[in-house]
Amino acid sequence: MEAPTHNVLTLAIILPTRDERDNIAPLIARIDAALGPDGWEAIIVDDDSSDGTADEARRLAAADPRIRVIQRVGRRGLASAVIEGVCSTAAPFVAVMDADHQHDPQLLDAMLRKVRDGEAEVAVASRFVEGASADGLADAHRETGSRLANDLARRLTGVSLTDPLSGYFLMRTGTFRTLVPKLSGIGFKILLDILAAAPEPMRVVEVPLNFAHRRSGDSKLDRAVAFEFLVGLYDRLLGKLVPTRFALFGTVGAVGIAVHMAILAVLLGGVTATFWKAQAIATFGAMSFNFWLNNWLTYRDQRLRGPAALLRGWMGFCATCSVGAFANVAVATLLEGRGVVWVLAALAGIVVGSVWNYALSSRFVWGRY
Repeated sequence: MEAPTHNVLTLAIILPTRDERDNIAPLIARIDAALGPDGWEAIIVDDDSSDGTADEARRLAAADPRIRVIQRVGRRGLASAVIEGVCSTAAPFVAVMDADHQHDPQLLDAMLRKVRDGEAEVAVASRFVEGASADGLADAHRETGSRLANDLARRLTGVSLTDPLSGYFLMRTGTFRTLVPKLSGIGFKILLDILAAAPEPMRVVEVPLNFAHRRSGDSKLDRAVAFEFLVGLYDRLLGKLVPTRFALFGTVGAVGIAVHMAILAVLLGGVTATFWKAQAIATFGAMSFNFWLNNWLTYRDQRLRGPAALLRGWMGFCATCSVGAFANVAVATLLEGRGVVWVLAALAGIVVGSVWNYALSSRFVWGRY
């Protein structure tokens, strides 16, 4: 495949990647076959893949000026990757698609014509519109879950689309950039965020997509994605009142209290009659549970992986929670001693301890505020 000698840039294709090394070159070849040699660029936004995706993309870019690479270190997330990619291009139109070959590049030309000719502000490749197929979803449960999430998205946002959670869409770059300050940048469903952030309902057209099977590698979508979808909706509705990640951290902490009490009840119910032993074991168990759930959900975009990283993270989390527990008790005791009703004093201690734990664990366990 020869790079063009002249290129009037019209369309930028944003490809968020993580561990997609073997998919990049074949996808560029498919885009070239679909769009021809001129008028487009591919911007690969890589979340510091461990398989060398960014290096492979740079190798391709060295021989083809239509390919550009943004390697992000210390931050992750599809939505924020898309925002960075869109803000880096001078093309008047921008498309977002996956790099795993489940999205067909042959649709790009038709989608571009619909937006360029004014038929719609956003062209969306839908898995569920008439003539489409969702065969590439991993199993029947994934397809059912996707349909339910789409239905919830329509009810909560008023967007009348068959697939508002599609990851394959095209729109004017200027329109996208005007919405960037209003976007949450959280999660995988950037299209839903865009449609919800628009001051007026956007004119949208859907084109049928035969959602294919992944060409190579493993899917990045696990069961936490359904939860992350709800997190995105929370951020859109309430994120300005209580920061989303702190709300998640507090929710996990509340669940951890239930875990603590359940362990305590079991131990005192027949395992041991010594309260301090049962309390210590319950505290240890609740901390461990909170660490696991926070790593899986609250810090999903910065998730610790591998035995060594998990062990260090767990030890750091227990240490920070111990400091938070001390702050909790100290503040509550001080307030109660000064005449504050014990319930309010206890709640104040819990809040201080939670904020302390959140700040320290964000910095020292998962790496950044």
